[in-house]
Amino acid sequence: MRPPYTAEFWFDPSCPYTWITSRWLVETAEVRPVTVRWRVMSLSVLNEGRADDPEGDPEGWLWHPVRVCAAVAELYGEEALGRFYAALGAETHERGRWDATADALAAAGLPAETAEAAGSTAWDAAVRASHAEAVALVGTDVGTPVLAVRGADGDRTAFFGPVVAPVPRGGAAGRLWDGALLLAGVPGFSELRRARPRDPGTG
Repeated sequence: MRPPYTAEFWFDPSCPYTWITSRWLVETAEVRPVTVRWRVMSLSVLNEGRADDPEGDPEGWLWHPVRVCAAVAELYGEEALGRFYAALGAETHERGRWDATADALAAAGLPAETAEAAGSTAWDAAVRASHAEAVALVGTDVGTPVLAVRGADGDRTAFFGPVVAPVPRGGAAGRLWDGALLLAGVPGFSELRRARPRDPGTG
């Protein structure tokens, strides 16, 4: 029998590759004893101070969805955050609707006024604090998502990714989980990489 795991998943809701990884993790929880905890990180925070703008977001739009996520997490808990992210990600990354916060909140059973967090800097400290936890685990030279896995022995292994497309499902999801833990558990292992597909799709 496989030991139970708790997987903390830090995500920026705007990232399409992170969305795919999150759906893989949901698939994994169906075939492995994994409990997922949803956490927030921010590409806007990650890229602060850079001379370039890798996300092409000079107006700071990417702050809006992550602030709403932070508000949901703080006001209603991480399980509610998981529901909201599932609804928002489906609208954003699968249906191409980047203005679907209200519909996603409704689908997640959350108050409509939570959408007001998008334009409020009141939630920026919460975003930064959660983001800092992720960066402290893996360093600043990575991005989103960050996955931290704690097993029955209490030890925690953290890493960036995996970045994969399309979504591995069923047995394939479980095998990727096993392989990711195997690699991440090797002392000193840091990277295994090749070019990403141009279009991540949604799986």
